[in-house]
Amino acid sequence: MLETSARLLRVLSLLQVRRDWTGPELAERLGVSTRTLRTDIERLRVLGYPVEARPGVAGGYRLGAGAALPPLLLDDDEAVAVAVGLAAAAGGSVTGIQETSVRALVKLEQVLPSRLRHRVRTLQAAMVTVPGSGPTVDAEVLTAIAAAIRASERLRFDYEKGDGTASVRTTEPHRLVAWGRRWYLVAWDNEREDWRTFRVDRITPRIPTGPRFVPRELDEKSLTDYVQRSVGTASWQYRARVLVHASADYVKSRMPIPIDPEVIDDNTCLVELGSDAPHQLALWLGMLDADFEVQGAPELSAALRRLGDRYHRAAGE
Repeated sequence: MLETSARLLRVLSLLQVRRDWTGPELAERLGVSTRTLRTDIERLRVLGYPVEARPGVAGGYRLGAGAALPPLLLDDDEAVAVAVGLAAAAGGSVTGIQETSVRALVKLEQVLPSRLRHRVRTLQAAMVTVPGSGPTVDAEVLTAIAAAIRASERLRFDYEKGDGTASVRTTEPHRLVAWGRRWYLVAWDNEREDWRTFRVDRITPRIPTGPRFVPRELDEKSLTDYVQRSVGTASWQYRARVLVHASADYVKSRMPIPIDPEVIDDNTCLVELGSDAPHQLALWLGMLDADFEVQGAPELSAALRRLGDRYHRAAGE
């Protein structure tokens, strides 16, 4: 059995990882009786941690919000991740968080052990932030969404599409995903009964949040593939079908987003591609470094002719 002080730290760590724990669950994780657990909870309250207890069969323990911020418990890897994240946020795409990120980073670095401070500075020295002009998101919006995800509570929000139309969505929020300089919410849309991806800079949450729900399963690989596929294809303004004289595996490896080519044979496949404009798609196809045939897309054919003429002139005689 862990010593009392070490066990208190373990209890606190578990309460910070998950919002709700039953008494038997916590006691089993700690290897103690529920009576000893209740004693440990009281010790944490004396130290200033607002641990809430809920009676009944569905009751348990939760780390609530107090009048003051108690000390947070971070392991080595978490501390390094927080420090690097704060450094990135100081020049990132979240509105109004730059100055507070710098202040928090200074406080954290003051208490980091030298070994962790060295790891943080090594990572920071290897990182370069490229300024961008992409859309920014409100830190309060990110916080509200993250809180709904952690609590497994339904989230209703006003959403503005790319064409300017607005709608109210009711979702079961699953994950926040940062891709490039944009934030996306992956959620189960209750009205459409399917997974959807929403740009966070177009979301206005409706608070308070809705009832609790049982999270649906979506593993990390499926989540990554889904976001890449849905965000990439949803943003296409122009589409075309192209017969490529190369294997499907080769074509998939050369494209910047996941695609699903139709296999014709070992050296031929049919793909549906898209981009913001025919000219951009022509450039993508040129980077395939393979022969291809355009099928019924006159705008793309015209863009390829213009691009070919330009390259021919540039090459000279």
